[in-house]
Formats: sequence, structure tokens, C-alpha cells
Amino acid sequence: MTDNQLQNFLEIATEAALAAGSVLQSYCGNLEKIQEKGRSGDLVTEADKASEAVILEILGRHVPDHAILAEESGNLGDASSKYLWAIDPLDGTTNYAHQYPFWAVSIGLLIDGIPQIGVIYDPLHNELFRAGKGLGATCNRLPIEVSQIPELRTSLLVTGFAYDRRETADNNYAEFCHLTHLTQGVRRSGSASLDLAHLAMGRSDGYWERGLAPWDVAAGVVIVSEAGGQITAYDGSAFEMNSGRILATNGKIHAELSGALLAVPPLSSWGNVPAARDRG
Repeated sequence: MTDNQLQNFLEIATEAALAAGSVLQSYCGNLEKIQEKGRSGDLVTEADKASEAVILEILGRHVPDHAILAEESGNLGDASSKYLWAIDPLDGTTNYAHQYPFWAVSIGLLIDGIPQIGVIYDPLHNELFRAGKGLGATCNRLPIEVSQIPELRTSLLVTGFAYDRRETADNNYAEFCHLTHLTQGVRRSGSASLDLAHLAMGRSDGYWERGLAPWDVAAGVVIVSEAGGQITAYDGSAFEMNSGRILATNGKIHAELSGALLAVPPLSSWGNVPAARDRG
């Protein structure tokens, strides 16, 4: 795959993300129907569907022979294709439905199973994050890079909670509490793609989450990697797109954060939570 070919795919993804973002802006604050998709809190709106339709039309026009995995439409196109577009037409639907200003369009391209193109568009803040493997990462066409925070105790982390958190003990609550006491703070935004984009910008230093789908992270992993960050499984082994779990950092705190995650005691064993120590 040449740089020119990757650049062409990057421009296609950008066209689709910008068009979808415009659709989402037109619906924002004007929703007529908000539904749950079978799991409590897993919402879909007419905006999700309209945004996805625009993306699919643009991809169908430019790359009709490519496969697509879209959040609302599922698997489309030729399943044997080496090209797979992973699309989240509205990442942060719950935020969007409540007019909480943290949501985005996320479009990633996997080639032979490896994420190689990523575009995340935040229309409300007019921020367009882009990256291609070997092409670097940008925000609004300007180069970006991860932070230089060297240790966990001075870091700011971000995470999220899966829709099944009410039904499973493996719900990330213990990890959230444990790491809140080891760092300068842990944030929960409600948009995995933007969490990764902001990590790539150096606005946070580490991110972990479980219960994710490929369309949540396909774009973000490219952007973080090209911004100099590190992406793995929780234990530091190779990241698997279909595992549902991700650990992403600036690289400098990666081993320490991985170790902290693996050392989290089960929530059932927690008695009195110790007071947070003064960490400067």
C-alpha cells in the first residue's frame, strides 16, 4: 500500500466524516425519536441513522468493492475484501440525546485486518482528527502528538463503562476507583473515539476501557499510534480489535498503567476506601 493510496483513502474518510457531521448538527436539539436497542442505555436516534446513510453513500460512490462494518447497519459488502471500513456514525449517542457536548463521527479503515486510516470529527468544537499509517496524525491539518507525562501519579486518565455494567461484576468500577487514587484524576466522557483523539492531542495521558466494538476504536488507534502513543491489551500484549478491550497511553506510562490495571483488587473485597494521598 503506497502513501498515495493511503492518502486517497484518508480524503474519502474525511469527506464522509465532514458530511456526517453536518447531518448531526442539523438534528442536534431537534430529535423526534430516541430508542433503546435492546440494552438499557444503548440508544439510537434518527440522527445516527441519517449520519450513517450519508457515510455509506459516500463510501459506495468511491469504494464500492470494499467491505463495511457499521454500527447501525452491521456487515455490508464483500466480506472477502481486504478492505474493511469500521463506522460509528454517532459515537456518544447518549450525550447527543441529552445535548451534552461530547460526541463525534468515527471512521476507520482496516486493511488485511490492520487499522491504517482513522478520521474522527467533532462538529461542535470544529475539530477534525486524522491519521494514516506512516502519514502522521493531525488535528485540523496541524501535527499532533501525545503528552510527555512520565509517571502514573502525575497523569490524567480517561475511561468508560459498557452497557452491560449492570449485569456483570466485570464492570470497570473497581478499576475506576483504584486508578482514581493512583493518579491526578480519571474522567469518563461517553465517547471512546474522542477519548482516543484527545489522548493523541496530549489532553490526557492514558485510556482504558472494556466492552468496545471495532467501530468505537478503529479510527482512534491509528490516530494515537501516529501521534506517538502506544496501544495494547490490558496486559501489554498485542491489541486485538475484536477483544472489546483496549489500553492506550502516551507510551511513557504504559507499563505502569498496565501493571496497575492487572493489580486491581475485586470490588467485592473493598471495605473502607482509603483516603486519597496528597500527590502534589
